[in-house]
Amino acid sequence: MEGGTALHVWIARPLPAGARTAERVAGLGHHPLLAPVLDLAPSGAPPPEGPFDALVLTSASAIPALAGTPLVALPAYCVGARTAATAREAGLRGVQEAGGDARALADLIGAGLPRGARLVHAAGRERKDEPAATLGARGYRLTVWVAYAARALPELPEPVAAALADDALDAALHYSRRSAATALGLARAAGCEEAFRRVAHHCLSADVAAPLVAAGIPSHVVAARPDEDTLLAGLAPFLPDSDAEASPALRPGRERC
Repeated sequence: MEGGTALHVWIARPLPAGARTAERVAGLGHHPLLAPVLDLAPSGAPPPEGPFDALVLTSASAIPALAGTPLVALPAYCVGARTAATAREAGLRGVQEAGGDARALADLIGAGLPRGARLVHAAGRERKDEPAATLGARGYRLTVWVAYAARALPELPEPVAAALADDALDAALHYSRRSAATALGLARAAGCEEAFRRVAHHCLSADVAAPLVAAGIPSHVVAARPDEDTLLAGLAPFLPDSDAEASPALRPGRERC
């Protein structure tokens, strides 16, 4: 790789999104190690009966469960560009995208729909309070449908354990708080925590980094904007032989997010 040494990067993100990320990391000249610590699958719960005025999507992982349901005909308000792109690929209509976080999504809905509108949020079993809290406070009627669930792997993936044992990982990419917490927990259980701490952990947001901060792990970088382009830009400053300067869009974890 010109201008620096290629990094060995662990991608803990679940499939299928993790595979797309691995392709992007390889395209940057690095060596991806795709080893999710969470399995995602549709929950099997039937969608709620409407009528509804719009669909709320905070993760592309919910979209496969929409196939064949009446919800695909609703205008879709998506948290960010990747979720919106996946929604369009799945044939959803009237797709609108927010700036990548739940508060921006609530503002987008507020600009497009009147108070009292009936919303259905296709979400995971484990989810944050937002955007439901803000939307409820603003007078929207929100129904949550648990469309998918994430299951933690019982143990650290063997390729990751081997790489940590050899100090052969330079960086790790984390896209959710639960994934980061699970990765840390599995590394502890496997006796690899010290090696895990030596890795540069790149987190999509401060919320994602929270389990690492709580564990006192300083070796992480938080993207100032919660999008993949900004996250991947953070790999360049960590090239050992690179003269590249740290991107101003990134904040070292030692600043405590």
